[in-house]
Amino acid sequence: MSEPATHFKEASRRMAADLRHRGIIQTAMVKYETVRDQRKLWFQDWQGARNLAARTKFEAVNHLDQYLEQFVRLIESRGTKVHWAGNAEQGREIIFNILRAKNAKVVIKSKSMTSEEIHLNDAMAAAGYEVVESDLGEFIMQLREEEPYHLVAPSMHLTRGEIQDTFAQKLNETTTDSPEDLTMLARRVMRRKYLQADVGITGANFAIAETGMISITENEGNARLTSALPKTMVTLVGIEKVLPRYEDLALFLPMLAVMGTGQALTCYNTQYGGPRQPGEADGPEEYHVVLLDNQRTLLLADAEQRDTLGCIRCGACLNVCPVFRNVGGHSYGTVYGGPIGSVITPHLRGLKQWKHLSDASSLCGACTETCPVKIDLHHHLLQNRRNASAPTAGKPGFFQKLAFKLFAVVANHAALWSLTTKLSRLGMKLRGLVNGSFFDPARAWTKTRKLPPIAKQSFREWLKEREL
Repeated sequence: MSEPATHFKEASRRMAADLRHRGIIQTAMVKYETVRDQRKLWFQDWQGARNLAARTKFEAVNHLDQYLEQFVRLIESRGTKVHWAGNAEQGREIIFNILRAKNAKVVIKSKSMTSEEIHLNDAMAAAGYEVVESDLGEFIMQLREEEPYHLVAPSMHLTRGEIQDTFAQKLNETTTDSPEDLTMLARRVMRRKYLQADVGITGANFAIAETGMISITENEGNARLTSALPKTMVTLVGIEKVLPRYEDLALFLPMLAVMGTGQALTCYNTQYGGPRQPGEADGPEEYHVVLLDNQRTLLLADAEQRDTLGCIRCGACLNVCPVFRNVGGHSYGTVYGGPIGSVITPHLRGLKQWKHLSDASSLCGACTETCPVKIDLHHHLLQNRRNASAPTAGKPGFFQKLAFKLFAVVANHAALWSLTTKLSRLGMKLRGLVNGSFFDPARAWTKTRKLPPIAKQSFREWLKEREL
């Protein structure tokens, strides 16, 4: 078994049995769902908004070459330096070249899942740079030396007491577990770093082709400080983040807020068009935009799953996924967890090593139903499973092949199916005698979940009884 699959199997088993962890996540998700559903009612036609968003992203993705060229032409016209990175290594090297040119020592960062994707923080730290995350959740996770737990809420699995302990251990500062006190402590630390930073690095939510501008949405104002105080600003953005028109933000900004955090609109929504212009009071003296491919064009070439490039990273599919709610974000072992991560990670990091993520789904369809841009997530999970069975993805194990062959025989013969159903009912009665013991054949399943009962009467039996 591959290392990522082993990690997921062991971590998910451990976290699914951690009732305290599950309770924290369930409480957070219930609160989110209540507020999210209230905010969705503020749209005149929520399903119409989803349809429009899906069409807009479809247009952007299917004309990506044109919109990227337009975006680059316009943002370069205002003095921005645009760099193209084919993969993670190239993306890191481009940023290192900028840091070296500026003789940088301290780097301040705002939230960027794309930088997590290319492991930028680890690489900069290994190269001797002091790197500080300015988003509060990311800052907490950096202090704990852990990966972000969730696309939108990096530290949602932690309690106030755990955060208090982290600050006490890592910052040698004592405070109460009051959210206000903890936030003010982090604020004091970060403000010093903003003033010391030579370079500020941000991610991006959208890149607007019509105006040649980067759009960043946030709740803390840390991205604004990251862009305003250091003399050099770098934005790392995936090439799929393009929107065709400026007016598209009127739909996508509130949609991202509602589905991401249950807000009507996030606190800060800022567009960046280049370095400080003559007559402007603030902003960076030098601005760089790094456009990252990193397997995205291969996904673009896949007409079947191309729509996954429309993802706006709102995290809504994670919030409704029963698997994510039980095993947590760190079990996935990759920056993109949950349904969207299970779909795109095999494309970004290799199907052979990451095909197990597509099996980590109940295929309930909740992710597809909630996705604001209508990505067909649960069907893409099925397509990944199909692709994983291809010879190029590695051969399935003996018992896996045997199980599916036996299932195919039974499922294709009505008499065998009926006999199996009857024997299963008998097996359920016999299992009651060994339930939970070492001899229980379903013990691996029932250690963490209940085995659903088999109906006393099948639909075929019910129908035959009434036809007589």
